[in-house]
Amino acid sequence: MRCLIIIPAFNEEMNIVKVVDELIENYPQYDYVVINDGSSDDTAKICREHGYELIDLPVNLGLAGAFQTGLKYAYIKKYDCAIQFDADGQHRPEYIEPMRKKIGEGYDIVIGSRFVEEKKPLSLRMVGSFLLSMAMRVTTGCKVKDPTSGMRMFSRKMISEFALSLNYGPEPDTISFLLKQGATITEVQASMEERMEGESYLTFGRSASYMLRMLVSILFIQNFRKRKKR
Repeated sequence: MRCLIIIPAFNEEMNIVKVVDELIENYPQYDYVVINDGSSDDTAKICREHGYELIDLPVNLGLAGAFQTGLKYAYIKKYDCAIQFDADGQHRPEYIEPMRKKIGEGYDIVIGSRFVEEKKPLSLRMVGSFLLSMAMRVTTGCKVKDPTSGMRMFSRKMISEFALSLNYGPEPDTISFLLKQGATITEVQASMEERMEGESYLTFGRSASYMLRMLVSILFIQNFRKRKKR
């Protein structure tokens, strides 16, 4: 199975070399592509200087637009599966193979989850994660233990779904929508690292706003969402 690692990158000049070089040196069995999401720093310049596989977006589209760009590329190149992989060093590549094997078993979506074998810690952020899990369980009947994990792998069928449809962001509400449409999902235990360099844009306020938007979307908006027929 041909697997593409999609690396959306926005102002990751301090991290991108470490992330991509590790993949090139230690995981050459996978292809990758960096999606420079209109960065204002030297992310794109560094990628070009190192000869990395790069799609350089002229403007910032946000994570949804950058990841969909990567999935369109995966669709055109006929990859069997594709994974979202953070450019800040939080995702660990040793979990790609267990996730790929699950795709090979027939699952449409595989999440690199922190909570398959471990319990969620007691924190305000994990309260939001728990509420999203409950909302997805109520609306889809599926148990997703780590709905906010950004390490998600998609099958060829899901690649096509994202590549050919508008407004398919890699977020819990879209996962919920796809599950309602019959997609299958599983989780693989994975550990996450702290961001290597720089600061995350997700402040406490933004995280709280994100959780609220996802809850409203999963519980209400997704009921009115239409799937494009092909």
